[in-house]
Amino acid sequence: MRVLLSGASGFVGRHLHRALLDRGDLVLGIDLNPTLLARSGDALDFFRTDDRRWDLAIHCAAIVGGRASIDGSPLGVATNLALDAWYMRWLIRTKTPRAVFFSSSAAYPVALQQPGEIHRLVETDIDYKQPGRPDATYGLAKLAGEQLAQYAEAEGCRVHILRPFSGFGEDQDEAYPFPAFIRRARERQDPFAVWGDGTSTRDWIHVDDLVGATLAAVDQDATGPINLGWGRATSFDELAALVTAEAGYQPELKHLTTAPQGVHHRVCDPKRMLDVYQPRVSLEEGIQRALAT
Repeated sequence: MRVLLSGASGFVGRHLHRALLDRGDLVLGIDLNPTLLARSGDALDFFRTDDRRWDLAIHCAAIVGGRASIDGSPLGVATNLALDAWYMRWLIRTKTPRAVFFSSSAAYPVALQQPGEIHRLVETDIDYKQPGRPDATYGLAKLAGEQLAQYAEAEGCRVHILRPFSGFGEDQDEAYPFPAFIRRARERQDPFAVWGDGTSTRDWIHVDDLVGATLAAVDQDATGPINLGWGRATSFDELAALVTAEAGYQPELKHLTTAPQGVHHRVCDPKRMLDVYQPRVSLEEGIQRALAT
């Protein structure tokens, strides 16, 4: 297939790029940060001006930057609203028949992610008519993008909406919790810093599985938004314990309760994903890989 991949130099984008090339697809990768594989280009400008028709478009370009960016730069993150809107307009204009839109677990209502009993988020927890408040401007932009995708579908473009939970991997930027924990463990930091009180939970999915599930959803023409996650709740204290145990030491945990921490629980119900893809890389294996690199 001829595939357009935006954000091709980013964490998810570069892994998807390699997987697509391994399949024999012809890929045009664009990114503000060019590499040997991805050409230099602003996805927003591309979607405004390009008129070519592609067999498949995968949209990874976004402003994220981790929790500090989501909480500290809401207007910058809100630029995603324009980026996603022009992506949908481009799909319709070029009559591209298949597309992937990466939404986010941040699109889910924050009311369902509070302290107390863990609510495993299911795709139908987002009601487009009464969606509830998402997580910050990042979640708002992703929620808007999901609704815009319906207009693209009405014009004939099949849009696969994927909602990744906490993606992680060996080459992730340290603005995110997993690589930050790995660095602290490599340095054998003691005390070991944990943002928040350590009890909030996340659902971790390795980037290899995120890519595998994305391509499986496209290949099997899976319908409806699909959560990408294991459904396994892991607190930040538990993550710190797993990482430091693998590194061979047991530090004191230092909780930074004034640091940005987001919602309390964010864990998915993965049933829809499991219909098309079985994840392979456990959190423990991912920790071993990261510490070994």
